[in-house]
Amino acid sequence: MKHPVEIEPARGKLGVLLVGMGAVSTTFIAGTLLIRKGLAPPIGSLAAMGTVRLGKRNEGRSPLIKDFLPLAPLNDLVFGAWDIFEENAFEAATTAGVIKTATLEQIRPELEAIRPWPAVFDQRYVKRLMGTNIKQGANKLELAGQVREDIRRFKAEHNLERLVMVWCGSTEIFMTPTESHESIGSFERAMESNAHEISSSMVYAYAALKEGIPYANAAPNLSADVPALDQLALDTGAPVAGKDLKTGQTLIKTIVAPGLKSRLIGVSGWYSTNILGNRDGEVLDDPESFKTKEESKKSVLDYILQPELYPELYKDLCHVVRINYYPPRGDDKEGWDNIDLVGWLGYPMQLKINFLCRDSILAAPIVLDLVLFLDLAKRAGMSGIQEWLSFYFKSPVHAPGIYPEHDLFIQLMKLKNTLRFMRGEELITHLGLEYYD
Repeated sequence: MKHPVEIEPARGKLGVLLVGMGAVSTTFIAGTLLIRKGLAPPIGSLAAMGTVRLGKRNEGRSPLIKDFLPLAPLNDLVFGAWDIFEENAFEAATTAGVIKTATLEQIRPELEAIRPWPAVFDQRYVKRLMGTNIKQGANKLELAGQVREDIRRFKAEHNLERLVMVWCGSTEIFMTPTESHESIGSFERAMESNAHEISSSMVYAYAALKEGIPYANAAPNLSADVPALDQLALDTGAPVAGKDLKTGQTLIKTIVAPGLKSRLIGVSGWYSTNILGNRDGEVLDDPESFKTKEESKKSVLDYILQPELYPELYKDLCHVVRINYYPPRGDDKEGWDNIDLVGWLGYPMQLKINFLCRDSILAAPIVLDLVLFLDLAKRAGMSGIQEWLSFYFKSPVHAPGIYPEHDLFIQLMKLKNTLRFMRGEELITHLGLEYYD
């Protein structure tokens, strides 16, 4: 057994700061409140229900993760949010329509008490939305200061010990890093001059990291994943994770594609289409926001299948992704995948998948896990990019000069080995030769 990492105890209350109080945030908040009242099970949460194997298979040691590590208890979570609409959490959850009203009524007082603060918002980045609950300021640096004031006030009012922030806002337009993102100095100058290169999500990421608060990006847009904010996270000791929660169709891709590759089954085409009717679907109906999502969804297969290593099997893969806004469907997303396969002797085969899922129901437990694991990372002295949390994302952030790991099963091994490492347990390689010596 190696030396365990020193982890500070999870004392006191943990503040959960959510940017955006739409379907994902309200489903997460309501779900957590229901779970801690014993009214629902935490299905989908690795932190709440998952186990971690320790030692050899014949030792029979597989504790619950929440018993193995000092995670914050769900009863200690306190919720705060920003949104461009003034609806409280009960009204917003009712509008989202994910959880039945009769279920929400069981926690109505707690939800009604959560009222969003005015948000940092610029319609240039999310063209299909407009609200009235919006901060005003001379420039983006001043707006970041207002966000930091909200954070400090929330912490004081609720006597919080620690905080975590998760961007659950809508997908912003496609952007790439520029000189404004290279250093903290250039980033702050760009904020002060209201440069277009600094999006609303970057304002929040900057504010969180300046306060030393862990930050996760649940959307695919460029946010904390720029050199300036990478460095700021290291300087202030803040863990960072992202981006774009791995739900619906991409979750299925990261399950199926590794299996096909493991058997060296060729893939000549992968056609994916979705219909979605919630606010996310409306935002993605804008071509510039869709491009951000498309880049996130399409990169997965390239990294899993590695066509540069297996050109005969995957070099000419035709990968098409479509998202169609269809209001009657609401939060119930439907994803169709048609996969054209190539087998032994070049013979063609097909695989067709129809996944009728609930987008926010899949996303909410991920948000819970990110809150608990990022808080754990902070207390363990871990800062900057947390690649071990790539299990939860379509476009996992990673160190410069290496490619991201997209194979879901490798990602899970990385996550659980990190938990073992924290406790000084032996890492598991699954080699297995020790059973046959």
